Amino acid sequence: MYTQTLVDDLKAELCQSLDYWKMSADTRIELLTTSENATFVSHDPLTNHKRIIRVHRPDYHDQQEIESELAWIHDLRASGRVNTPSPINTTTGSPVIKMAINGRDFHAVAFEHVSGSEPNVGEALPDWFEKLGAVTASLHEHSRTWQRPDWFARKRWNLDTMIAPDGLWGDWHQAPGITSKDEDIIHQAIEHIHLVIDAYGHHEDRYGLVHADLRLANLLVNDDQLAVIDFDDSGFCWYAYDFAAAISFHELDPMIPKLRDAWIRGYQTIAQFDDEDIAALDTFIMIRRIMLSAWLATHAETPTAQALAPGYIQGTAELARQYLYARG
Repeated sequence: MYTQTLVDDLKAELCQSLDYWKMSADTRIELLTTSENATFVSHDPLTNHKRIIRVHRPDYHDQQEIESELAWIHDLRASGRVNTPSPINTTTGSPVIKMAINGRDFHAVAFEHVSGSEPNVGEALPDWFEKLGAVTASLHEHSRTWQRPDWFARKRWNLDTMIAPDGLWGDWHQAPGITSKDEDIIHQAIEHIHLVIDAYGHHEDRYGLVHADLRLANLLVNDDQLAVIDFDDSGFCWYAYDFAAAISFHELDPMIPKLRDAWIRGYQTIAQFDDEDIAALDTFIMIRRIMLSAWLATHAETPTAQALAPGYIQGTAELARQYLYARG
């Protein structure tokens, strides 16, 4: 989707929209990355302020859903529970602007720029995962008690929207290079997933508003501080799923058990995470891996998909074998 022509058109339209965010006409805008959305960074030489501008992929979230995401971020910031960048208001009364490009509507939002870098995959990563566990628990505690606006609307992540053939991220059967053997073992894993989730349930203490994408790319480390960014996938899901999202694309790494232990240890300093929750983690990891296999197939133009898609579905099948083997 994000061809160079489209990126250039988005950039040009953003340059025409600077007044909405009270940025000067001399503001420079450059592409930062393309993934689900196109993300740009702006630099205003008059104020020396940097901003992050996210242009949403069409046909995923509508304006009400985007405004709901930002409402949660505002309340999280006001609570002091989580370090996350502030959305930037516009002159329209909504933090969301709409841009029409080649007959399609694109929504855009801006955030303050926060310094930091993605945590390194190395010996210090378990320490960061312990911090992440505590941050995640704080998010969940806020979710459980927050009185959401009546108009609040976010997607519901359940087995139909996550891993069914018509799921929100696409059909994992379309993953490049998939074989009939891969399909068979993943189908067996999905059958077991349904059994586990039916038993685990959707009780309020287990299912609610979550970030849903706390992977390394959405964490910023600055000295000993951890900031969380990109609530674009936030919605209603199982709380334990947030750990599965945190290890996205690294599910088969030998370090995962150590990261899981650290995350649980951090989480339990803030909120309860009982034996049934812990036992369900491998199931949510399996769900997330299947979702990512579908996402890579439907977002083949993105740098992430081009780097990871070759052989990824075979890794998903291997994880399914391990998942089933561990359960007899």
